[in-house]
Amino acid sequence: MNTYRRHRFPPDIISYAVWLYYRFNLSHRDIEDLLAECGIIVSLEAIRLWCIKFGALYARRLKRNHRGYGDTCYIDEVFVNIQGKQHYLWRAVDQDGELVDVFMQGRRDGAAA
Repeated sequence: MNTYRRHRFPPDIISYAVWLYYRFNLSHRDIEDLLAECGIIVSLEAIRLWCIKFGALYARRLKRNHRGYGDTCYIDEVFVNIQGKQHYLWRAVDQDGELVDVFMQGRRDGAAA
């Protein structure tokens, strides 16, 4: 049974849009813009419906292919002003550049981060 039957766009375009949504955590509007740059005009509502219909399958495949995090993690600290108050944003990134964790706090406490 062909799950892409009765869709206006070919399966390659549908699968690419859904893959972009789940792999890079892009919004439907961002995916619409990326496809428009390639000359493919599709509405963000169609992309949203594709993600609902085909999303579970792609999310399962991406999680299965995820190798896990690396052995070495780097911690990055960024100062962020929110409503005039300074906050500290801590990010942990592994050696492959994958984001492991994010932590924000109002006071600077490296041990707690």
